[in-house]
Amino acid sequence: MIGKTIDQIKVGDTAELSKTISETDVYLYAGISGDFNPAHINEAYAEKTFFKTRIVHGMLPAGFISAILGTELPGPGTIYIKQELEFLAPVHIGDTITARAEVVEIIAEKNRIRMKTTCVNQGGTIVLDGEATASPPRAPKK
Repeated sequence: MIGKTIDQIKVGDTAELSKTISETDVYLYAGISGDFNPAHINEAYAEKTFFKTRIVHGMLPAGFISAILGTELPGPGTIYIKQELEFLAPVHIGDTITARAEVVEIIAEKNRIRMKTTCVNQGGTIVLDGEATASPPRAPKK
């Protein structure tokens, strides 16, 4: 099974993924990534910070963009080349985040696509904004 090839993709194509982030997700991410910043895992510490409560690791919702590219658009076989991210608002445990990727440019001669990437919370606030470059899978040789 492979995802969409460069010939099957059009400017304006989009894909989304939504997930509610649980406390377990945050602890699992901390363990996998090694990022045990107390702003993410220690409520007593986090209460004294600017945000007044724990916040989710920024790269956790950013990973939802990777999931879109690898499973939806272009899909399996895609090589993720570049990602620029701007973290605009905190994500809290219990937030439902919708990640979205939209094709904004096709560079056929290099087998590359450029995509606008965003993550939005359940209130409509953009929490992450960025741009990705990926190489879609190539058509199987006959």
